Amino acid sequence: MKKLKILWIDDEIIMLKPHIIFLTNKGYEVDTAGYAAEGLEKLSTHHYDVVFLDEQMPGVQGLEALMEIRRIKPGLPVVMITKSEEENIMEEAIGKEIDDYLIKPLNPNEIILSLKKIFQKKQLVSEQATRNYQREFGKISMDIAMTNDWEGWKRIYRNLSYWSVKLDEIEDEQMREILNGQLQEANAGFFRFVKNNYESLITRNPEEQVVSHTVLKEFFLPRTQEKSLLVVIDNLRYDQWLAIRPLLDNILHVENEQLYISILPTATQYARNAMFSGLTPLAIKQRFPQWWKDDPEEGGKNLHEQQLFDAFLKRYGIDIDWSFYKVLNYSYGEYTTKKIRESAHKDLIVVVYNFVDMISHAKTEMELIKELASTDSAYRKLTATWFENSPLFHIIETAARQKRTVFLTTDHGSVNVKHPTRVIGDKDTSMNLRYKLGRSLTYNERDVLACKQPEHFQLPSPYAGGTYIFAKEDYYFVYPNNYNQYVQYFRNTYQHGGISLQEMFVPFVVMH
Repeated sequence: MKKLKILWIDDEIIMLKPHIIFLTNKGYEVDTAGYAAEGLEKLSTHHYDVVFLDEQMPGVQGLEALMEIRRIKPGLPVVMITKSEEENIMEEAIGKEIDDYLIKPLNPNEIILSLKKIFQKKQLVSEQATRNYQREFGKISMDIAMTNDWEGWKRIYRNLSYWSVKLDEIEDEQMREILNGQLQEANAGFFRFVKNNYESLITRNPEEQVVSHTVLKEFFLPRTQEKSLLVVIDNLRYDQWLAIRPLLDNILHVENEQLYISILPTATQYARNAMFSGLTPLAIKQRFPQWWKDDPEEGGKNLHEQQLFDAFLKRYGIDIDWSFYKVLNYSYGEYTTKKIRESAHKDLIVVVYNFVDMISHAKTEMELIKELASTDSAYRKLTATWFENSPLFHIIETAARQKRTVFLTTDHGSVNVKHPTRVIGDKDTSMNLRYKLGRSLTYNERDVLACKQPEHFQLPSPYAGGTYIFAKEDYYFVYPNNYNQYVQYFRNTYQHGGISLQEMFVPFVVMH
């Protein structure tokens, strides 16, 4: 292992000799400079791993030298050393991106700790995270084997999502593979559970769990007296929420973060219409046939969310001044931000934002997106990068400045599909890769949950004898025609409509 090389710039360098000997004995190589100009000259001609920089020196002061160091070697770690504890000096140094600071008189152990923070933090964090996950592994596996209720499966998914995001910070591929294996094991168990319990969830006692058509009634309606922003980000998984949450921590306090259950099919046409209407898809078709299109019908399936939500509010006697925006592209996102700035008087603003859904669909169509979102970890990071630079972030900032309560949620999640399963259907069969609705479907029964009486799942069917099938885990439907071509085309893409933890357990967050 190579010695780390330190450049120490200090006009009292002779007095620091004991510290230099101490560092040398600890295996570090230390070069010195008695004033800033000498140190900057050495930096321009030699390689160093870190600079110790005195804040008070004759001639060029430490903060001036720091700016020059950043110009010469932008990524080089710098530890500022000062006799002063004045707050403004520290703030200016931190603003100019020092990596650490030490206060004279120096303590040898503090010097070593500072170096460890800079050079070993990632390794130490990685080792600790690995140990912690290893301790949790057995408990999670036992929970997967024993859990037999919706709340238990929510806890498992929360736990796995937490570790997915935590392990993004480390470089231990073996641990990630173990975690992915545990997630697959959990999805297999969850599929068996859903197969046995979904019908009772959706028909017999729906108040026991919050689902798509009850989520706004349970979590939003009790707070309609508050000035608020309701954001529905299409197709946002819980782990993606965990990835973007740190970006909001500086402007909003998370008061409550819950998971609710997206109905089947976990697809926009069904789940989002159910959310805004407060009704099951079957009830929407019966009550508002003019606002419902069945799967085989031509035309947009989500064109009436605003009307459905308006009817929902009126049904519960909510009389408020509200606006609705549906953002499908960047320019309309900027327009929406501007309109919200002008709408401080509104009681409620509702924003549907489709970009995350566009990422998942684009991954199927565009090679660049396939490379950028090749894994769940990359997908999370891509979502966070987009969010930080999106009009949606500015929309939420604007709402925070207007002292609005912010409700952030989604309609369903998605899963990275890996395993093809054959299906045969007639020309009217729906096109989704994770669920199918058709009259004469042929499929592998081990790979699906089949619903031959759609009304049992509170689903409409445009014809007698219609059957819904939902793909399990990370499976996706492929027709026999050109089978191998479509298997390769859709493998490792993000799809939704079926049964997985990632699709069915989605976040509802309250912030203020």
